[in-house]
Amino acid sequence: MFGTFPGSTRGAAGGGGRGATGRPDALRALPTVERLLDDLGSTFLAPLAPIPAPHRRIGGVIVFDPLDEQAVSDGAVVLGVGLSGGPDLHAVLDRLGADGAGALVLREPVVLDDETARLARERGLALLGLTRGASWAQLSAMVSAMLTEPDDETAHETIGGLPSGDLFTLANAIAALLDAPITIEDRNSRVLAFSSRQDEADASRIETVLERQVPERYARLLTEAGVFKRLYSSTDPVYAQLTFDGTELKTRCAIAVRAGGEILGSIWAAVPEELNAERTAALRDAAKVVALHLLRLRAGADVGRRLRADLLSTALEGADGAVFALERLGLDSSPVVVLAAAVGPGTGDGIEGEGERQAQSQRIADAVAMHLAAVHPKASAALLGGTVYGLLPVRAGEAGEAQAARLANDFLARIGSRTPVRIGIGRVSSGPRGVMQSRENAERALRVRLEHGGAESSVALFSEVHVEAMVLELRDRVRAGGEQLTGAIGRLHEHDREHDTAFVDTLRAWLDHLGDVSAAADALHVHPNTFRYRLRRLAGVAEMDLADPEVRFAAQLQLRIFPELADRRR
Repeated sequence: MFGTFPGSTRGAAGGGGRGATGRPDALRALPTVERLLDDLGSTFLAPLAPIPAPHRRIGGVIVFDPLDEQAVSDGAVVLGVGLSGGPDLHAVLDRLGADGAGALVLREPVVLDDETARLARERGLALLGLTRGASWAQLSAMVSAMLTEPDDETAHETIGGLPSGDLFTLANAIAALLDAPITIEDRNSRVLAFSSRQDEADASRIETVLERQVPERYARLLTEAGVFKRLYSSTDPVYAQLTFDGTELKTRCAIAVRAGGEILGSIWAAVPEELNAERTAALRDAAKVVALHLLRLRAGADVGRRLRADLLSTALEGADGAVFALERLGLDSSPVVVLAAAVGPGTGDGIEGEGERQAQSQRIADAVAMHLAAVHPKASAALLGGTVYGLLPVRAGEAGEAQAARLANDFLARIGSRTPVRIGIGRVSSGPRGVMQSRENAERALRVRLEHGGAESSVALFSEVHVEAMVLELRDRVRAGGEQLTGAIGRLHEHDREHDTAFVDTLRAWLDHLGDVSAAADALHVHPNTFRYRLRRLAGVAEMDLADPEVRFAAQLQLRIFPELADRRR
């Protein structure tokens, strides 16, 4: 509605697991460095040196951090935040070349010497400059969006003579019909696609497309002027002539995009005057075509989500087809780690509360998928049976677990505390059997966090909560088998019930405080002498030798695994 990148003709046509051909991401050809420059050049990027391999495929986008041993996917576009030209850049080029990166982006202005250009060429790295005024976050979002698009060579299905789902090509076609720059937006005023010639609009339009969202102040202005109300209640184009901070904005012509009674979005054109009858009719027809493309994108996203969920489920179960599923996901030959996440209960009761929880879980699953994909293009995530699972390629060993934990904590920091999320992380593994074991690890770690993590979001590595997980499983076995307390602890528990004493709590406090009578007495709010008296009495009642380490261990274990005792601890 209010913005775009001058001269740019393509971009992100929505998300989803499939492109226009319906092929899953793992089988879709990735965009090339050449196409990256074609799509984002002049607005975002410019080559700083001759491109050594223009047809090399882009394998992801990461931010360079000299203090972090990051996993760099083959062909990755590396955002060199804070880097500049000079000798210090040579070591970075050596490192990225060895890791298989495809391009390094530096903030302009930057002057490169001949030695740097030669080194980049030998390492196969494209050196690109980020234009002044554009942000790193915007560039990262645009490159990530390109990775979700179908490649031109695979887009054979068409709607209205244009590649299915390619909203940017469609936006340019509509702009040619109307002789005006246009944007295609969803119901929340997020920019789905934009045409070229946006420099003919105004500053508000540029800001909108840079942010991929109509800024709140402009959206408020449109709402107060009644533009949205007229737009969504009419099948005809509506016009808006607005003034912001004393500046008159270029006239906007908009039409709602509908599918039956559902409003899918809208088309906005920056026009010098009202459209004539012929162009008005063309805009109405264009809205119908855009509706078909948006429906196709939505259907493709749903189908793609189900496909990846099925593949992920098969891989996690480790049953027949797991090898094939990992191959389709592109994770058959690298170390991976499984993450399991769950959200807190809904705020309502019954069906409404469960429905809210399911909706929250799906939103978290989508957010996890996006967060992991930003780190590694082959990562995948899906909601399976109320639990969000993620499968992430990492480095081998403990470094991979630390990497996964860092990503999980970053994710929780980004989503905030409004929706508590607990995450369990399994051991690093590979192959179908290893993935299944890592899933079991992640589930066990997640349960520890759900049982003992409190109300806040938290992350647990299985390797750090292994013992706690085993204690919970022992408790399950005791509960399922209906086993009864026996021995010394059984006698204490029975005495407490019959005589209203607190011998079990006294013994627990003494064991928890490693025999420190003063600290244990403080915990129970009694005098140390009273505590010593109780300790002597319970030793006699239980017929137990508190000096024997085996006796103490048996007592601690029973106090934790028998539900009637463990529940009193909380």
